[in-house]
This record gives sequence, C-alpha cells and structure tokens, in this order.
Amino acid sequence: MTPLRRRFIEELTRRNRAPRTIEAYVAAVARVARHFAAPPDALTPDQLRDYQLHLIARSAAWSTFNQAACALRFFYRHVLGRPDVVPFVVYGKKPRALPVVLGPADVRRVLDAAPPGRYRLMLRVAYGCGLRVSEVTHLRVADVDAARRTLWVRHGKGDKDRGVPLPDELLGELRAYWRERRPPDWLFPGPTGRPLNVATLQRAFQKARRAAGLRPRATCHTLRHCYATHLLEAGTDLPTLQRLLGHGHLSTTLRYLHLRADRLPGLRSPLELLGGSGTPPADGPTGGGTGGRGPGVRGGPGGRPPADGGPAAGPA
Repeated sequence: MTPLRRRFIEELTRRNRAPRTIEAYVAAVARVARHFAAPPDALTPDQLRDYQLHLIARSAAWSTFNQAACALRFFYRHVLGRPDVVPFVVYGKKPRALPVVLGPADVRRVLDAAPPGRYRLMLRVAYGCGLRVSEVTHLRVADVDAARRTLWVRHGKGDKDRGVPLPDELLGELRAYWRERRPPDWLFPGPTGRPLNVATLQRAFQKARRAAGLRPRATCHTLRHCYATHLLEAGTDLPTLQRLLGHGHLSTTLRYLHLRADRLPGLRSPLELLGGSGTPPADGPTGGGTGGRGPGVRGGPGGRPPADGGPAAGPA
C-alpha cells in the first residue's frame, strides 16, 4: 500500500466513514489514476474535468458519477490539502425516476418461484421486513428478537440501528431454519463463515424473477420498495414508515406517495368534469367564473345566491 493510499484511508477512517464507503472512495480515485496512467496527486483540474466528461460519454450511472465526484473532492480537500481543486469537480444532477414497484400478487409469484431453502427465506425477509440486500446478508442470530416479535437491523445505512416488526409466519420460518442449520453467529453465512455476498442473493432474485416471468427492471431492492408502498396502501402513516425504513429525512419517504395505486382509480380527470369530450353540458355554460355573469346565471352578483334568501336576481 502506498503512503498516499494509506493517508486516504486514515482520513476517511478518522471521519467515521463506513467500510464500504472507504472501499468505494479508494476504488474511485484509483480508477481515475489508471485512466490517466498517473498518480492522483499529479493530476490537474483540466484532467479531472476531462475524466468527468469521459464518464458522461460512457453513459455512466448517476451513482457512479457522483461517487467519483465525492471521492475526488474528499481526496483533494482532506488528503492533499488542495481545496482550490474542489470546485472543478462538480456533482451530477440526480434523476427523479420513481422506483419499480410490484403488486402483491407479483411479489408472491417471485417469492414462490424461488426454490425452497435459504434464498427463498432471505427474499421473504427482505420483503416482509423492508430490508436492504446488505442488511439481510448481515443479520445475526441475536438480531431475531422472538419475545418482542422484532427484527433488529444493526449498522444499517448511515451506521444506524432500527427495529422492524417480525411477522409470526416469518418468525416460524426463521426458527425452523435455525433448527436445521444452527448458524453460530451470522444468520446467513457464506462459505467462509462471513456474511453471504450480496451478489449471491441478487442472482437468486433474478433467477426467481425470470422463473416468475416478471419485468426485467425489477431487482432485489425492489422488494424493499414494495414493502414501503404496500404499507402505505394499507394505511401506515409516513413518520412510522420513515422509521421502519431507516430514512434520515422524511423527503426520502415521501416519494412512495407517488407509487400508491389505491388512490389513482378514484381520481377524476378535469376533462371529465367538463361534462363531455370537448363539448359543454347540455344546459349551456354555468356561472362560477370569477365574478362573471352570463346566460343561465342564477343567484346574486358573481353567481352567488341572494343574501336574504329571496328570489334570484335578474328578470323572471
């Protein structure tokens, strides 16, 4: 390990960044150095600008672009002590696309399509408790609180802990799984005894999705979006949902309001309120414009009924 990389890791560690964040930042800066075949402390602002244009030309995802931007800004500000370079590394605009959400019937099809065993149970935990993929793979046996019917998520995103309700059906399945496998620490260990790699569970989901014949855009994280949306449709309030999902800001939870399917069928388009497709109602125009009067207007000035409850104004 070079002294520069060691200093980079130390500065990230001092600021209590998560291990995955440290790994991602170091890898992002290393990619920039490989791109120019030069050490990162020798790059110029113009080269950093060219690298960001290179990412755009490659149609890199927003997350990839901004992760590189965050890593470079941190590296030049806190490791090299060159804050003058930071303004040359810009952030990309975050897309506002809504996540994919499956209906309850489609979720059941995916879960039933997974072969019985550990992977099906992990997918059921992801949907039944609204967990991220890495949160499922990093569950410990001690996180299953049978007495409180709670599943504890330790060191989730942002290094936050939270508890989520554990359905009785899922608790029974976890008990049966533990009696069969007897995992000593990690609930779903991999071959080395460490937590199962997230890519393994993601592949298991994609295999089940294809077996169920569902849309290709759905991913393992879709189960978490389904959990949130289905809870909202069942009447869960937003602050409670925010705590269950572990969101730091309510604005993150608000996007699930756009995905609710229970409200849409009952809404009427303003076109329907016109009384026909581009044609006025049969009795002609009505009052109700701002203070306007016209043929057929009933009531006092501005279309309002007379204050004294007497006959309508205007000729009989």
